[in-house]
Amino acid sequence: MSEQYDFVAIGDIVVDAFIELNKDGADVSQDMDTGRFTLHMPFGSKLPYNDVVIVNAVGNSPNATVSANRLGLKTALVSNLGHDRYGKDCLESLRNEGINTEYVKIHEGKHTNYHYVLRYGPERTILIKHEVFPYTLPDFAVPPRYLYFSSIGEHGVPYHHEIADYIKNHDTKLVFQPGTFQIKLGYEALKDLYQVTEIFFCNKEEAQEILNTTEQHVPTLLRKFKELGPKLPVMTDGPNGAYVVDEFDQAWFMPMYPDPSPPIDRTGAGDSFASTFTSAIALGKTPAEALTWGPVNSMSVVQYIGAQAGLLSREQLESYLENRPASYEAQKN
Repeated sequence: MSEQYDFVAIGDIVVDAFIELNKDGADVSQDMDTGRFTLHMPFGSKLPYNDVVIVNAVGNSPNATVSANRLGLKTALVSNLGHDRYGKDCLESLRNEGINTEYVKIHEGKHTNYHYVLRYGPERTILIKHEVFPYTLPDFAVPPRYLYFSSIGEHGVPYHHEIADYIKNHDTKLVFQPGTFQIKLGYEALKDLYQVTEIFFCNKEEAQEILNTTEQHVPTLLRKFKELGPKLPVMTDGPNGAYVVDEFDQAWFMPMYPDPSPPIDRTGAGDSFASTFTSAIALGKTPAEALTWGPVNSMSVVQYIGAQAGLLSREQLESYLENRPASYEAQKN
């Protein structure tokens, strides 16, 4: 009998080209009414850049898979690659990490997703393009303990319903961390998926968009998600910390883990938090305990370029927890 996976992530895989913008050729402004930032660059000019770093085999779900694997879970990835050099590089990166790739499909005539990440200080703007791949669930020999579903292309709406049906008929728990396209869809288009979700992740602004609300109180937003189906909704609020409402309807708050030095690149901070929280739950931790794990990995990830270089092993993460500040404790909210 085939061995059961603890953690199988589903979602698109990409190559990220991190381009560090030269601040003499680019600028950022903030709208004081909305708080939104805008990147400005002269049009029609030749603009200098400082550096470029290519990172293979990333994306919400690949990042989550690497995170869970380093924390000691048996992992696999369900994704699609083009039959090109970038696809080969991604496969090699996954295998070097010890990720099982039996569910990663190679498609003739297709291109591997390739994104451009414009870095300005620790923040970034990402130019994205999703190749149109045929999405379908593999035939798992043994249902995995957790399916972790995140960003896919805009043509993939039927895939969400296929995953919802699978969860209804198998002893597998669904973790849903919606990507940009899934957030824009809102709740109604994906309500069957929300209804079978065990753990749900988003940030405060994404929650407001999904729910079409201006509600500011995070525990109230979390309880609205519980009404839609997710048993364990989790939400981040940037530098203000993270929250979860547990199975007893108790809200917990967790501050950020202190940065050892100013962040270098915030790409993947959300993925590391969500996958680490999920891994802690899979390893038998309570929601309050899991909430202490997530920010530690996020803190580490933002000290590196790319979403995976800073991901911690379980031993490293537990060392940070053992040496945490006294104020770093989950608090009832």
